[in-house]
Amino acid sequence: MEKPAILVIGHGSRDVDALREFEQVAEHLKQRLSDRKIETGYLEFAKPVIANGIDKLVKEGVTEIIGLPGMLMAAGHAKNDIPSELNTLMSEYDGLKITYATELGVQPKMIQAAAARIEEAESAFADGYDRKDTLLVVVGRGASDPDANSNISKITRMLEEGMGFGWAITCYSGVTTPLVDEALEKAHGLGYKKIIVFPYFLFTGRLIKRIYQWVDEYQENHKEVQVVKASYLNDHPLVIDTFVDKLKEAEEGTGNMNCQMCQYRVQILGNEHKVGAAQEGHHHHVRGSGTDADHEHSHGHSHSHSHHHHDH
Repeated sequence: MEKPAILVIGHGSRDVDALREFEQVAEHLKQRLSDRKIETGYLEFAKPVIANGIDKLVKEGVTEIIGLPGMLMAAGHAKNDIPSELNTLMSEYDGLKITYATELGVQPKMIQAAAARIEEAESAFADGYDRKDTLLVVVGRGASDPDANSNISKITRMLEEGMGFGWAITCYSGVTTPLVDEALEKAHGLGYKKIIVFPYFLFTGRLIKRIYQWVDEYQENHKEVQVVKASYLNDHPLVIDTFVDKLKEAEEGTGNMNCQMCQYRVQILGNEHKVGAAQEGHHHHVRGSGTDADHEHSHGHSHSHSHHHHDH
């Protein structure tokens, strides 16, 4: 019996470097799972869009697909936008079954991959470096879903305690607070002369570049402090392992989202109005709209993405 095909689902980006890195992860999965049909699809900006990936697999005779989200946390994309789109597409093809896997989440292998990226960054410090004298700054994407945001804080604590840093703080690149620049200035009063800033992101993109710019500005203003920029997760082997684990969970029916703290199911402080909200996508206006490489000029529109609950 043929195993289900896989659609690796990315957030999408206008940044072509981010798309290249996503496709590289998909290629790792193709090498690891060489007995499967595997395609990719993006939620916004880039092509192929999710519908393109599904259509290509169906035309190859596939009747069963596992949607594998390339999402770190379950915020609006993973909880709402992607399943809404998959449900719609499944209804458009007779006999097609789509099983939706869960996000990568807070998993031991992901924590280990994060620790490895931080350890790589530590090589920039001179002899005599001690983690106990170092501040770790973990940067999350930021979402309007407090459950997803709190997971970044949990990861920060696990890295701080597990690796033995003197102190650690959590901040975000957007949507929620504190933002990176604000957090660095507030943490400056703690007196640490060595700081590691680690973006808990899968891929590069405009947000990573903004984070590193904030770090550079802080370093310029505080030359007495040594700040090191750690790399994001990217295609670390343990990240690929976690994708494979999520695939296995989906096939076995053991992968479950955290519904106890889902703002669409229960009343979460400050988000009570979202309980029972309709499951519908919010990305029609940017689906397949193109990347920076498709436009010689910067985009004239300035619509906010804060309502999209980005968790990428």
